[in-house]
Amino acid sequence: MAAEIADTLRQAVDLHQQGQIARATALYQRILQSHPRHFDALHLLGVACLQNGNPEAALALVGQAIRVNPRSADALTNLGNALRELGRHAQALTCYDRALGIRPDSAEARYNRALALQELQRHDDALAEYDRALALRPEYIEARYNRGVVLQDSRRYEDAALAFAQLLELAPDCPYAAGKLGYLRLLCCDWASYHDQLAQLTGDVRAGRRVCDPFSFAAMSNSAAAQLVCASTYAADRYPQAVPPLWSGERYDHGKIRVAYLSADFHEHATTHLMAGLFEHHDTDRFEITAISFGPDRQDGMRQRLINAFSGFIDVRGKSDREVALLLREMEIDIAVDLKGYTQGSRPGILAQRPAPVQINYLGMPATMGASYFDYIIADSWVIPPEHHPHYSEQILYLPDTYQATDDSRHIDVHTPVRADLSLPEEGFVFCCFNNNYKITPDLFTLWMRLLHQVSGSVLWLLEDNPVATRNLRAEARLRGIAPERLVFAPRIAAGAHLARHRLADLFLDTLPYSAHTTASDALWAGLPVLTCAGETFAGRVAASLLSAAGLPELITQDLDHYAALALELARNPTRLREIRARLAHNRGTCPLFATDRFRRHLESAYIILWERCRRQETPAAFCVLSVGHATRLLGASGSDD
Repeated sequence: MAAEIADTLRQAVDLHQQGQIARATALYQRILQSHPRHFDALHLLGVACLQNGNPEAALALVGQAIRVNPRSADALTNLGNALRELGRHAQALTCYDRALGIRPDSAEARYNRALALQELQRHDDALAEYDRALALRPEYIEARYNRGVVLQDSRRYEDAALAFAQLLELAPDCPYAAGKLGYLRLLCCDWASYHDQLAQLTGDVRAGRRVCDPFSFAAMSNSAAAQLVCASTYAADRYPQAVPPLWSGERYDHGKIRVAYLSADFHEHATTHLMAGLFEHHDTDRFEITAISFGPDRQDGMRQRLINAFSGFIDVRGKSDREVALLLREMEIDIAVDLKGYTQGSRPGILAQRPAPVQINYLGMPATMGASYFDYIIADSWVIPPEHHPHYSEQILYLPDTYQATDDSRHIDVHTPVRADLSLPEEGFVFCCFNNNYKITPDLFTLWMRLLHQVSGSVLWLLEDNPVATRNLRAEARLRGIAPERLVFAPRIAAGAHLARHRLADLFLDTLPYSAHTTASDALWAGLPVLTCAGETFAGRVAASLLSAAGLPELITQDLDHYAALALELARNPTRLREIRARLAHNRGTCPLFATDRFRRHLESAYIILWERCRRQETPAAFCVLSVGHATRLLGASGSDD
C-alpha cells in the first residue's frame, strides 16, 4: 500500500511540475481519501489551490499539513503565501520568519517575505530582503524583477532601469521586463535607444509576446490596434476570467440602481480631483453609490470629502481579490466601475471574478482592457472615433461633450506668485507643459527646442518629477543648442497653488503619443490655453476631447508640423492669444467641459440604459447618450446606426 501511495505521489508531482494541475489535484485527493493526514498530499494540494486562485482552500490544506509536520520550511512558506494572498500580511511575515528559523538559507522564504513587505509599502525592508534572496540565489529571476518594481515604486527610476537592464541580460525573455525598462527610461528621459527599443517592443507585442504591460505600452505606442493585442495578451496571462463567474445571469430587484466605483485613489489624487464633484452630485434618490477602496488610507481633506459623498465607503485593503468580488456579489451591485484599469495600484483580478452584471472600464486606463469581463469603456467621439471600434474588447459607451468628468468647485488660490519667484522671466514668453516626464519623447522635445530657438527670450516650464529626468532634459537641451537654464522646473505643490501658478504661463504645449489628461483639465480650468496634436489612440486624443468641450477646437492640430506652426504663431501674435484666453475665460462658466451636473445627468442616463438592458437580458452593445433630455441610439459594430 505504501509503495502504491508513493507511486501515486510521484505521478502527481510530475504532473504538477508539468503544469497539469487538475490531473495532479485528482491524484492528491485520491491519496487523501485513504490517508487524510498525508503531509505531502495535503501540502501540495494546498499549493495547487493557491495556483488556481483559491487561497482560502490553500490556507486550510497547508494548515493541516503543518499540523502533521510543523518543521517544514516549505509548508510554512506556502502558508505565508496563502495568508499574503488573503491580505493578512502580518501573519504571513510570521510564517516566513518561522520558515527562516528552520532553514535560514531558504531563498523562497526570503523572496516571499520581500513580497509581503513590498505589499505593505515597506520599500527599504523589501529591498533588503530581495538582496538577501539574491545573495542566496543570484539567478532568482522573480526576485530580480520585483526588486526592480520596488525601486520604481520608491521613485529610484535610474536604479530601477539598471536593475531591469541587468535582468534582461540574464533572462532576455523574462515576461514584461523589456516594457518595464522602456517605461523607466521614459521616466528618466533617457532616450539613448528610444526608437530602436520602441520598434522592438511594438514588434514583439504584435507577435503576442509577453513583453510589456498595457499601461506602459500606452505611454509609448501610437497604435490602438497594437494596444489591444498587448492588453489581450496581458489579461489572458495575468488576469484570466474566473470560471465559474460569481454572477451568472441573476436579476436583482432593488429600489435603487447600485453602482460601485473601485479605486486605489480615494484621497488627494488626479483622479479624485476630476471625480469628486460627480460623486457629490449623484442622484441618491435613484442610485446607491458605493466606494470600494483598495488604496492607502490617507487622512487628507479629499478622503473625508469622498467618504461624505458616497452612500457607502468600504476599505478592502485587507481582502483578497476573491473576497472583494464576493462582497460585490453579496451586495448585489448592478454596475461596477473600475477607475484604475492597469495603472499603479490596480486590481483587475476583482472584476475578473465577474461579480456584477455590468462591468465598466473608466477614466484610469485610457485604452482597452483586452478582457471579456469588461463590458463597456466610457468614451466620446474624440477619444474613440468610429473607425477605432475594432481596437477595443469592450463595447463603447459614448457620452456627449467629453468622456472626462470635471469638478466645477475646484479651488484656485487667489494669490498669484510673481514670475521672478518661480525663476521665470518677467517679459519672455513662457511655454509650459506640466505633463509627467514619461510623456516627453525625443522627437517632441526637439520640436520644443526649435520653438525656443525661434522665440527670443522664451522658456519652457516643465514639471520637476525626479532629479534624473531634470538632469537628462537639461543635457538634451544643451545638445540641441539651448541653454539649460531656459528649461525651468516646477516642483509639485498643493493643488490650489498649482492651479494658481498656471496664470504665469502663456501657452501649454501638449505631448504625443500620450496627451495631457488631468493636466489639460487643470490648465483650462485655470485659464491657460492648451495646444494639442491629436494622436491615434485614446491616450493621445484626450486633450482634443477637452478642448472641443471647452469651445476651443482651433487648438487641436492633426500633425506635428501644424502643431509647431500654430505654437510659433501664437507666441508671435499676442493679440490672437489674448483673444483665445478671453474666450476660454468666458466659456469657463458655460461650456460643457466644466458643467459637472450636466455630465452627471449624462452618465446617469447611461447607467439607467445599462441597467434596463441587463434586466431585459440583452447582450452589451455600443450606444450613444446624445445630450441632456434626448434619447440614445444604439450603434452597430462599425459605429453606424443600426
